[in-house]
Amino acid sequence: MKITTLATPDGDFTIIVSCGAVLASGWTTDIASLLALIHPILRPDTGEMHRTGPGDAEVAAATDAVGAYYRGELDAPARIPVHQESGEFRTHAWDVLRGVGPGDTVSYRELAELSDRPAAIRAAAGACAMNAAALFVPCHRVLRSDGGLGGFRYGTEIKRSLLARESRQVQAPSIPGL
Repeated sequence: MKITTLATPDGDFTIIVSCGAVLASGWTTDIASLLALIHPILRPDTGEMHRTGPGDAEVAAATDAVGAYYRGELDAPARIPVHQESGEFRTHAWDVLRGVGPGDTVSYRELAELSDRPAAIRAAAGACAMNAAALFVPCHRVLRSDGGLGGFRYGTEIKRSLLARESRQVQAPSIPGL
C-alpha cells in the first residue's frame, strides 16, 4: 500500500493506493483520517503502508489523473480504478456517482433514484459522507434539492471551487481549428 501527497490549487491532496486502485483520497495531509474511511477488510496494517512520491509506479496513474484534472482534463479521475467496500446500496451509489460527469450535478434525491432506491435519500447522503475516494468518486457533484452545496468532508470552499472549475471547463466554447 502506497501513500502520496501532492499540491493542488485546492490544497494538499493525499492518495492511498493498493494494487493499482485508489482506496482513499482527499484534500488533507492527515493520513489517519483517510485510513479511517477505508473499510476494515481493506484497511492495511501500519507495517504495510509506505509513503512515496507522486512518480512511484503504483501511485503514478492516480497522481497523473489528479494533475490532468487540474489542467482541465476533468474526466481523468473517472478512468482510475477505485476499491471501496460497504453495503450493497452504498457500493452501488458510489458506482452511480462515477457516472455523474464533469459539469453535471445531481441532488441527493436524484442519486437515490439513480441508485434504484428512490426513497433512500438519507442513504444517498450517507454514501457521499462515507465516500473514501474523493475526486475519483465525485461526491462533490451532489447538491441539496434546493440547489445548495450541502456538506463536503473537505469543506464547502473546495466543493465550490471544484464545481466552478468543472462548470467553466464544460461551458467553455470550442473554437473550430484550435
